[in-house]
Amino acid sequence: MTKIGITTTVPLEILIAAGYQPIDLNNVFITDPNPERLVDIAEKAGFPLNCCSWIKGIYGVCMDYGIDTVVCVTNGDCSNTNMLMEVLKLKGLEVVPFAYPDQPLPKLMQQTLETLATTLDTTLETANVVRGKLKSCRDLVVKLDQLTWKDGLVSGFENHLWLVSTSDFNQDYREYHQQLQELIVTCQQRQPYPPETLRIAYIGVPSVYAQDLYRYIESNGARVVFNEIQHQFAMSQSGDSLAEQYSNFTYPYSICWRVKDIAAEIKKRQVDGVIHYVQAFCHRTIGDIIFRDALKLPILTLEGNNDFYLTQHLKTRIEAFLDMLERNRKGSKYNQQVLA
Repeated sequence: MTKIGITTTVPLEILIAAGYQPIDLNNVFITDPNPERLVDIAEKAGFPLNCCSWIKGIYGVCMDYGIDTVVCVTNGDCSNTNMLMEVLKLKGLEVVPFAYPDQPLPKLMQQTLETLATTLDTTLETANVVRGKLKSCRDLVVKLDQLTWKDGLVSGFENHLWLVSTSDFNQDYREYHQQLQELIVTCQQRQPYPPETLRIAYIGVPSVYAQDLYRYIESNGARVVFNEIQHQFAMSQSGDSLAEQYSNFTYPYSICWRVKDIAAEIKKRQVDGVIHYVQAFCHRTIGDIIFRDALKLPILTLEGNNDFYLTQHLKTRIEAFLDMLERNRKGSKYNQQVLA
């Protein structure tokens, strides 16, 4: 299959139906042994210092890994992608623009999907066949997510890793299915996390800190039981059609849809506190104002750029936040006893 890069989650069913092997350029960037090197490639090419590291990383991956065709999301993700697309075209890459509709309406999404299918010389009928093949993978992801928040058998990082990978199913959905199946069997044999462990919701785009953040949270007596954007990538609310599936995907649309989804999940998962990650120089950072107004839980906002590991300052802030949540929980139990 011909490789095709993607700048974020797109209707990969159509890409696969057209004979392409989707590659999430973000995942390649952040799992590279030296992601700083990929950022450096972009900066040497002229990308400014005050530009998101993910955008620079995507450019570096395209140049270093020999990606020659890229689907760029021009509406519903990052505003910088529009100019990245122009630079990629300048460098001789073939670029396929894809724009999510302004509203999450199946009718509008249907038209958008038809346009993409025509552009890639395939049909939605063929894409729906692929959708059926991917269903077993998505069902397993839902199972893994339940094992995380409901049964306490899966770590927050494992949840992040396998959910975020659904953007391209690690470039091979058959192998992804087999590996995830094996992991679930292993997880079901574990001892669950202690019930008193603090329960954290992680909202916002995946962080540049990746495994370092989740490990540090767990080393301080807490664990992530909800990864918001990763959960959305997994498409657990698939609906009855491809158009419904990508209309239920909250990330590309108004933040109000994300707030509604987050509020429902933190209630269901009995979350104690929220960590909101924002990427430096990203317009989505402003959404922190809305989350703090809408979500009735303590929120810690962390900003990252290109350091890739938690600094001591960030570690101290995380420790203080978790300490506060623990005191809140003990105080709540004390008040309940007094009232009783």
